[in-house]
Amino acid sequence: MKIVFTGGGTGGHIFPIVAIARELKKIVPQHKLRLFYIGPKDQFANVLAQEGIKTFFVLSGKLRRYLDPFSLILNVFDIFVKIPLGFLQSFIYIFFLAPDLIFSKGGYGSFPPVLAGKILGVPIFLHESDSIPGLANRILSHFATEIFVSFPNTPHFSPKKMILVGNPVREELLMGDKNRAKEFFKLSGEKPVILVLGGSQGAQRINDKILEVLPHLLKNFEIIHQCGEKNFESVVTEAKAVIDESLARFYHPYPFFNEEELKLAYAAADFVVSRAGSGVIFELAALGKPSILIPLPESAQEHQTRNAYIFAKSGGTLVIEEENFTSHFFVERLKYFFEDPKKLEKMKNSAKEFARPRAARIIAEYLREFLGEK
Repeated sequence: MKIVFTGGGTGGHIFPIVAIARELKKIVPQHKLRLFYIGPKDQFANVLAQEGIKTFFVLSGKLRRYLDPFSLILNVFDIFVKIPLGFLQSFIYIFFLAPDLIFSKGGYGSFPPVLAGKILGVPIFLHESDSIPGLANRILSHFATEIFVSFPNTPHFSPKKMILVGNPVREELLMGDKNRAKEFFKLSGEKPVILVLGGSQGAQRINDKILEVLPHLLKNFEIIHQCGEKNFESVVTEAKAVIDESLARFYHPYPFFNEEELKLAYAAADFVVSRAGSGVIFELAALGKPSILIPLPESAQEHQTRNAYIFAKSGGTLVIEEENFTSHFFVERLKYFFEDPKKLEKMKNSAKEFARPRAARIIAEYLREFLGEK
């Protein structure tokens, strides 16, 4: 049973692949299972190698939607040079690997391998994380045998091909121990813990708002702040300048969390503030964590905004769009939630009702059955 995974560009493509691969290893005998990845090399590539997934890196290009001359030149180069070369590389790898199927997570990096696989007659399966499909998956959906989706009523896909499963979540993230988390982060235990997530690169505008009100926040809450590797030093320096020594022990900045650290951060958190990528939404739902989501306005097709509002309809989160994300409003909303324990409990329960924690297992079992493995 040989499966080629593809996708690329962000951790949002890679981590669901990890979740599915782990579930496949649980249900398929090791001697029958061989997993590969073909896609662009990025900062998350080492994660795949750690999971025992043999990786082959290929060139890939993307279509930039900006109208400036530099972006147009890059688009021409990608379309006529990088994508064709990536296709040729993918064709050679897939020809010699002879996989039983290709599983694509979308993103610009998936286009060459899926196209090559289709030409070579390999069955194609797609997964779409977001409520509005990206351009790559919209094009490649025409080649797919089945399309797994995270949100109901996903547009642009054939309803006959769609299977609603949710976004695969790494089961290990759901197993954090609160006592161990308290020790790891050196938490005081005196105040509710707010976890602020900025994504792999951090979110500078969220960081700025948090720093604006940090002294006020720390009077009522303890903060674990994942602020991004490139922003970490500046955030730490500014935080030291704005908070009193008496409050410093309640602020815990980190550049980026690996899986073990993220598991503990989730376990410690009483409330989460984050962007609205699909991966985070389904992790919060599976954990039953109340949250405030601030969608990234520049996300393609504004998919983060749509993701967030679909989740908000369940009652599991509050959406604050960035233009409304003022420091005063943010602090008042947090205080409001913690002054009303029933409201927080309702958000927790609503988030859990939205959750689909078995998405990775369902996909793994489907792939196994498709290939006739027992």
